[in-house]
Amino acid sequence: MLKENIFHFSDFVNSLLVVILVFFILLLLFRLFQRYILRHFKKVAQKTKTDIDDIFLKIIGSVKPPFYFFLSFYLAFQFLESTGFIEKTVNTILIIWITIQAIVATQILSGYIIKKFFVKEKNKISKASIQLIGKMFNGILWIIGLLLILSNLGVDITSLIAGLGIGGIAIALALQNVLGDLFSSFALHFDKPFEIGDYIVVGSHSGIVQKIGIKTTRIMALQGEEIVISNQELTSTRIQNFKKMKERRICFSFGTIYGTSSEKLKQIPGIIREIVQNNRLTRFDRAHFVKFDNFALLFDVVYYISSSEYAIYRQIHQEILFRIKEEFEGRGIVMAYPTQTLYIQNNPK
Repeated sequence: MLKENIFHFSDFVNSLLVVILVFFILLLLFRLFQRYILRHFKKVAQKTKTDIDDIFLKIIGSVKPPFYFFLSFYLAFQFLESTGFIEKTVNTILIIWITIQAIVATQILSGYIIKKFFVKEKNKISKASIQLIGKMFNGILWIIGLLLILSNLGVDITSLIAGLGIGGIAIALALQNVLGDLFSSFALHFDKPFEIGDYIVVGSHSGIVQKIGIKTTRIMALQGEEIVISNQELTSTRIQNFKKMKERRICFSFGTIYGTSSEKLKQIPGIIREIVQNNRLTRFDRAHFVKFDNFALLFDVVYYISSSEYAIYRQIHQEILFRIKEEFEGRGIVMAYPTQTLYIQNNPK
């Protein structure tokens, strides 16, 4: 009996020595990896143009020495026969730790994607919305991680998921309007019907976009006041964005008096064409005699300005109108104005 106990004790000591040896070997390998190999990869990554390798190195660098220490202990522990309780405890700690590391790695990767594709676009997308998306995503990650941990621990999470679903529906119904504006904000940022600095017209309101928030969008009207419109309203109505306009179409009419000769009437379209074409920012389209009106012979003119700036449009249009009036005065063409001619006939008795 004594010999048998001594034999078992000797096996235990041998197994323990193997565990300690394997533990220190693995710990040394992890240490060498972190200190030398990882450092070498960092130097190589600094010389490359892409930043994807930097992100993966950052993910690997998020694994701290305590995790390497525990992982070495866990792998070495497999060489030792242990009771079910100790083994279950070690496995539980490993599952929790790996889940946390996976969540941290996913957060680093998602943060890189958001920064790469959204934040660097000349700050056109609201930082508040980007941060909100990141926080929501991180919250969802931690919830999923918690459910995975509970599932691996043998907890039945079916009822928990059902409870979360019912609770989510109740919260969604209570915050229906707020969530509507929130998702409308996301739609505005990703679809980008307008951006900060654009001049837009929404219904009877118009102005320059100052801020695209989570719930509302703020517009500075030309009169100086601030107009606050809910994002849900913006996604459900028609929006005119004048910043997207590459050129502006100008259409105007004028009339000459009925006493204007046919010869002068035929000269008018050519006069208009020459005046419009003399400006480098304008493109002539048409000018036609269109109608015998009540007190005028009406002409219709269309041309384009290759600028979306309202002030430039007004300045050019003013110069064209001045030139038309000057040309008409020099050629003896009289602009029409409301007149009425009465013909009186005397009947002899």
